[in-house]
Amino acid sequence: MLRSIFGKKEKRTVEPLYAPITGKLVDLEDVPDPVFSQKLMGDGFAIEPSEGKVLSPIDGQVIQVFHTKHAIGLRSQTGIELLIHVGLETVSLNGEGFEIYVREGQKIKFGDEIMSFDLSMISERAASTITPIIITNSDIVQNIERLSEERIIRASTHIANVHLK
Repeated sequence: MLRSIFGKKEKRTVEPLYAPITGKLVDLEDVPDPVFSQKLMGDGFAIEPSEGKVLSPIDGQVIQVFHTKHAIGLRSQTGIELLIHVGLETVSLNGEGFEIYVREGQKIKFGDEIMSFDLSMISERAASTITPIIITNSDIVQNIERLSEERIIRASTHIANVHLK
């Protein structure tokens, strides 16, 4: 109340998110896996990739590299934790068709190549190529303001602004 009397406003942080993968933007609710579509891991969006290259959508740090190479966890400088999970049912591939270019604890910059994958192999051997991008610590998020249309380009298309609490 005193802040409003004296004209000071509380500054909220907004984290811009850019496309890590080129393809088609998909609503999380439309992902054919209930763990993602029901937001059990957190809120976010998904991408149906048209190529197999993943660039960092943020400045931050790598916090987890799954031993099966199908997913990677990142933390932005503002504290947002992102999970990039390439395809559905891809853990069963045991790393085949995936390359990781970073290691846990490594600092990353927006646009750094962090992983790649064989899109045709995944489309043949996994349930789907749809790649969920999940904010796993959604408790720090006030809302996600989606900005972009369907077709997106890695490290170019501004997908959303994440407003933190």
